[in-house]
Amino acid sequence: MMPVLEICTREVVTAAPDDTVFAAARLMLEQGVGSVVVLEDARPVGILTDRDITVRVVAVGLNPETTRIRTVMSGNPRTVLETTGVEDTLRLMQAAGVRRIPVVDASGALAGIVSLGDFLDLLAGTPEAPPPLLRRLAQAARPPE
Repeated sequence: MMPVLEICTREVVTAAPDDTVFAAARLMLEQGVGSVVVLEDARPVGILTDRDITVRVVAVGLNPETTRIRTVMSGNPRTVLETTGVEDTLRLMQAAGVRRIPVVDASGALAGIVSLGDFLDLLAGTPEAPPPLLRRLAQAARPPE
């Protein structure tokens, strides 16, 4: 079973909980990403996505230059150990209704992040993708109800 560490993105864009939403948005723009992992003591404590900024800040009239990430991030993110298999990771993502999940080492420190796109890249490089994995990917890609 292939560990998720082999397919995850190792260079993760991160921010601190007390950074402003504006700073996080600029970072996302500069790095070309749609989310940042929020860290305290090298451990993931939240995720802030471009959608979070749209729905939880802009749509309700908050000022991104004064709003702290901790007030609008999705806190207590699910994580997976770097040794977790790719199929188990995909299963967990599906059950949690998430499109990305931080990957941590044995101490809980951030080691990477894996997204549905990483699974698609894996499948694209597999001549005959295993049908169960394809089914799980299709189910995980559906938006939560």
